[in-house]
Amino acid sequence: MSDKKQKRNNRNMNNDDDFNPKFRKIRKKVCPLCADKNLVLDYKNADQLKKFINDKGKILPRRATGACAKHQRDITLAVKRARQIAVLPFTQE
Repeated sequence: MSDKKQKRNNRNMNNDDDFNPKFRKIRKKVCPLCADKNLVLDYKNADQLKKFINDKGKILPRRATGACAKHQRDITLAVKRARQIAVLPFTQE
């Protein structure tokens, strides 16, 4: 069994011809709200919410923020509440 691992390691280390930047492994994004248990999402905190909206004022999708489904719903709700009380703009000019 160790021979198989050693062959695999030798193959990866010695052959740089197999390296293809198109197919490199991309690390999975970790939900910022799950990772830091002390971080509480607050709709009155505009600086915190600006991480989750783009320059036009749109809410970023999960694939961009890395948030889990539960926290993405919380982010959406907080951004929409912040827009209603004029903490965040609906659109950027």
